[in-house]
Amino acid sequence: MVGGVTLCAGSKPHYTPPPGNQCKYAGQSVRALPIRILSVGKKRSTGVQLIVDEYIEKLKHYCPVEDVRLKSNPKNARDVTAQIEHEDIAVMGVIKSNEWVVLLDEHGLSLGSEQMASLIGDAGNTGASSMVFCIGGPYGHGRQLRERADVSIRLSSLVLNHEVALVVLSEQLYRAWTITKGQKYHH
Repeated sequence: MVGGVTLCAGSKPHYTPPPGNQCKYAGQSVRALPIRILSVGKKRSTGVQLIVDEYIEKLKHYCPVEDVRLKSNPKNARDVTAQIEHEDIAVMGVIKSNEWVVLLDEHGLSLGSEQMASLIGDAGNTGASSMVFCIGGPYGHGRQLRERADVSIRLSSLVLNHEVALVVLSEQLYRAWTITKGQKYHH
C-alpha cells in the first residue's frame, strides 16, 4: 500500500479512504501535484465562473491548477448513448497517461473534507504527474473514462448539475489544502 492506494500486481490500483474524520497529512509536507479540473458542459454562467475563478486563485497558493471545459455533445448527437460516447472520446483525448484520474460520480465513494485532503496527499505518493478531476456532462461519464479512473468519488448523495458540482469541487479542493497545511479555514 502506498498512502491509501493499494497496488496489486497486474491490476489497477484501488483507493481506500482513511477511516475517521482526520487528515493523515494535516500539518505535514505533501507533494503538491498540479490539478486539472475537467468539466463537460455548456457555457458557464457569469456567477459560477466568478466563484470558480476565486477558488482557483486561492488554490494556486498550494499547487498549479487548470480549469478545462469541454463542450457537451460535441457532435450534436440526438441519441443519448452517442452523446455519452462522443463526450467520452473528447475527455479521453485530453487525459494524459501519467495523470491520476478522479471521477466525480453520484455512485462514487463518499468522502468527508478530511478524507478529500488525504486523497490529495495520497495521490502525491502515486508517482503521477498530476491529478485530474472529471465532472461529466448531463448524462454522466462514458465507459472508457470509468475504466481509466483511479478513483470515483461523490460530492453529495444528491445529483448535482455540472456547474454546482464545479463550485463544490473547487471549494472542497481549497478546503482540503487548508486542512493539509493546518490552516484555520476548516472548522
